[in-house]
Amino acid sequence: MSAARPDRRAGSLRKRSFAIAGHRTSVALEPEFWTVLEKEARRLGRTLSAFVAQIDATRETRPLASALRVAALVAAMSAAKG
Repeated sequence: MSAARPDRRAGSLRKRSFAIAGHRTSVALEPEFWTVLEKEARRLGRTLSAFVAQIDATRETRPLASALRVAALVAAMSAAKG
């Protein structure tokens, strides 16, 4: 692939659906964020759905996708500290 036509898969979003507080919702994030969120959920002994629901319950006015990205960032930073 030439430099003029970057790989469209790089930075692509992966959509996941969840039932949160009795409602179905879908969230699209980059695969790297989903990987960090899955690892953090496992570390906490929760399912990804339960972890997403916890984040949703505490996100206040921030969009869910943004809250999930911030949670992934916090988890990655904590893991890097050891």
